[in-house]
Amino acid sequence: MPRNQQILLDNRPQGEATAGNFRLVASDTPALQDGQVLVRHHYLSLDPYMRGRMNEGKSYAACQSLGQVMIGGTVGEVAESRHPAWAVGDAVVGMGGWQEYSVVDGNAPGLLRKVDTSHVPLSYYLGAVGMPGVTAWYGLVQIIDPKPGETLVVSAASGAVGSAFGALAKARGCRVVGIAGGPDKCHYVTDELGFDACIDHRAHGDLKSMAAALKEACPDGIDGHFENVGGHILDAVLLRANAFARVALCGMIAGYDGQPLPLHNPALILINRMKIEGFIVSEQMQVWPQALAELGALVASGRLRPRESIAQGLAAAPEAFLGLLKGKNFGKQLVKLI
Repeated sequence: MPRNQQILLDNRPQGEATAGNFRLVASDTPALQDGQVLVRHHYLSLDPYMRGRMNEGKSYAACQSLGQVMIGGTVGEVAESRHPAWAVGDAVVGMGGWQEYSVVDGNAPGLLRKVDTSHVPLSYYLGAVGMPGVTAWYGLVQIIDPKPGETLVVSAASGAVGSAFGALAKARGCRVVGIAGGPDKCHYVTDELGFDACIDHRAHGDLKSMAAALKEACPDGIDGHFENVGGHILDAVLLRANAFARVALCGMIAGYDGQPLPLHNPALILINRMKIEGFIVSEQMQVWPQALAELGALVASGRLRPRESIAQGLAAAPEAFLGLLKGKNFGKQLVKLI
């Protein structure tokens, strides 16, 4: 059995996360028991939700245990199998964590899923045709429920979730405005992803400036918003929201280091009779097949052209993750492990 490198959560962040919160170790992979599968990971997914798991306290999911392999989505191939349903060489997606190999119970439902790489690259199953894509699909279809011609806004528009949201919304005949960090990301959002407009939040770093930019980009107001960031961006959206606007609340990355994110004018929710709904896509497994089918078709047809930032080697994962939290990635952040 192969030697396995792993990254553990060594200690909890005190405010901002640092590379010192993690520890790289190596251990022998245990011999397989009957029914088990050994997966060699090709790519590791890095996602903002992982920052919340590092904290100790109440959240929508159990916190990451100290001294254990960091949680995370993975894609790879079956390297050895003692289960009849899984063959060596099968391409699979799972939650193998921050490590090079994982031993998986082949009988446990949902731990592994075979994927077809003939039309969709393997890495895309961690982004556009994976959890981020389904996240975008659920927030758009199940919460915002847009009508053709409506104006929709999404923050972190150049990322894995935002780019999928744009393609899905354009396919439904909506006007889509993104918010992203820097001119390069904004050009990508409009020129490659096909958004109607994109606002550079680095150039509009306070409520007044962001609200003015949204007014210009959304002259008919905002009917739906997909929120990944929070803070002054959400406050500015509320100022520009139309009556009966809907907000899908997916992430609040502006507050992941522990600082509070109070709303500037929450009375606007009542004045505009708005719906604001938070959601966790892992609790909505019933929609995944439908969402993945649509996302796969968008990728295969070229209507969704996701971009990836790829760090090389497991040891690069902590710094790549910290960069993700500061918006240094361009598109989906991955770590290539082979």
